[in-house]
Amino acid sequence: MQKQNIKQSALDPDDWDEYRVQAHRLLDVCVDHLQNARERPWRPVPDGIKQRLGLDDASSPSALSEVADELLADILPFGTGNTHPRFFGWVHGTGLSIGVLADLVASTMNSNCGGRDHVAVYVERAVIDWCKRTFGFPDEANGVLVTGTSQATVIALAVARTRALGAGSRREGLRNGPALAAYAREGVHIAIIKALELLGIGADALRRIPLDDAGAMDMACLHEAVECDREAGRVPFCLIGTAGSVDRGEFDDLQALAGFARERELWFHIDGAFGAWVVLADAPWNRLAAGIGQADSVAFDFHKWMYVQYDCGAVLIRDEALHRQTFAGRPAYLADQVWGLGGGEPWFFDYGIDLSRGFRALRVWAALRLHGSAAFGATISRNCALALRMAECVSTAPELELAAPVRLNVCCFRAAPQGLAADAQDQLNVRIAQELQIAGSAVFSTTMVDGRIVLRAAITNHRTDQQDVDESVAAAAQLAQRLIALFLGEGE
Repeated sequence: MQKQNIKQSALDPDDWDEYRVQAHRLLDVCVDHLQNARERPWRPVPDGIKQRLGLDDASSPSALSEVADELLADILPFGTGNTHPRFFGWVHGTGLSIGVLADLVASTMNSNCGGRDHVAVYVERAVIDWCKRTFGFPDEANGVLVTGTSQATVIALAVARTRALGAGSRREGLRNGPALAAYAREGVHIAIIKALELLGIGADALRRIPLDDAGAMDMACLHEAVECDREAGRVPFCLIGTAGSVDRGEFDDLQALAGFARERELWFHIDGAFGAWVVLADAPWNRLAAGIGQADSVAFDFHKWMYVQYDCGAVLIRDEALHRQTFAGRPAYLADQVWGLGGGEPWFFDYGIDLSRGFRALRVWAALRLHGSAAFGATISRNCALALRMAECVSTAPELELAAPVRLNVCCFRAAPQGLAADAQDQLNVRIAQELQIAGSAVFSTTMVDGRIVLRAAITNHRTDQQDVDESVAAAAQLAQRLIALFLGEGE
C-alpha cells in the first residue's frame, strides 16, 4: 500500500523575515502606546469598526501586513481605557510594561501549566511561595493561580464544603447532606454569591450581616445569626471576611473574625480581591490587613492592585491535604510519573478546576524581579493618599459632596443640589459619569451609597498623580454645575 503524502502545515510564516519586520513594528507601536498612555483615554468603538470585526469572510487568508494594520488601527486604540491615569472606574488595574515582555515570552513558549515538569510550574510555585510569605501563611499551605478572584472563590469555598461534608460530597453532591449556612457582610461581592450558587449550596445559604459604625461586619449580629442557624438545625460552615469592599474600600475586622471562626469551627475565608495587597503598604493602611494570615483561605487578584495584565488571580489554602482532596483525580492518561515530562509533581491541576492553564505566573514573577515588592507597596500607599486628596478636592467643590469616608483607595462622591428630587439627583450623577467618559476627561463608575447613586473612584493606577486627581474632580464639578442648571430648568 502506497504511503499518503501529507502536506506540510501552512500555519507558520512563509517568510520569517517579513514576520520579524511586522513583529518589530507591532512592538514599537505597543511601546509607544504605553509610553504615551496619557494621550489615550477611553474611546467608544465606531460602528464601522464593529462591522469590520466580523469574521464572515474568514475562510480566506490575509497578508500578515494587512492583519498587523488591522491590529493597530481597529483593535489597539479601543481598549477599556484603564491604562490611562484618569481611569478610576470599577477596580481596574493598569498593566505593566514588563508584562508586555513577559506575555511575549509566555506566548512564545505556550506552556500548559496544568502540570508536568517544565520551568513554568516552578515559576508559579515561586510566586505562590512569595504570596504565602507576604500574607503570613505557613510554609505548608498551598495555592494556585487562576483567572481571578471569582474562580479563586469557587475553589476556596469548595474546600470549605469538603471540610463541612467530607470528600464524599464530590460523588454524592448535597442531596443527602445538611443545610449549610455561610456568613458575610452586607454588600459582599457578587463572586461570593456566584460561588455558592455554582457549588450547589445556593445563594439563600448566605447570611448578610449588617455593618457597624466603622464599616465592618457587626460582630454581635454575626453571633446572633450563627446561633439562630444552629438552633434551626442548619450547619454554619463558612465565615467570609472582606478586605476592601468593592463599593467603599472598607475592611472587616479580620482578627476578630479569625478568632470567632476558630471558636465555632467555621472555615474562615477572606475576599481580598484588591484590598489584600494593602499588606504591602505603609502605615496606617497596612494595619487594615491585620489578621489576614489567620485565614483558612484568601482570594485575591494580581490584575487589580498589583497592576499586572489581565487575567491573573490566586487563592491560598492553609490545609494543603484538604485542598488536594477536594480537586485531585487522575485518569490513566494523566498518571503521574517519577521522572520525565510526565513528572513534576505536584500538578496544579490537582488543586483547581483547569487542566489547561496558561503561564500567567510569569507576569507576576517578572514584575517582582524588575521592581521589587517595596515599589508596589509604595505605589499602593500613593494610591491611598491620592484617594484622600480626592476627598479633599470634593469637599472644596460647592457642586459636590463626599458620600462616604475614604478608608482605602476608594472615594465616593455626588452632586446633590437642593431643589432637585432624589431620583433626579441619581439621574444627574449617572449623566455626570457618562459625559466625563465620553469627553475623555476621566472615568468614574457609579454605585449606591445609602440608597443613592454616587460617583465612585477606585485608584488602582500606578500612573495617577495629584494633577490627575485635582483636574478630574474639577472637571466633575464644572460639568455638575452645568448639568444642575439644566436639570433645574435654568440652562439651555
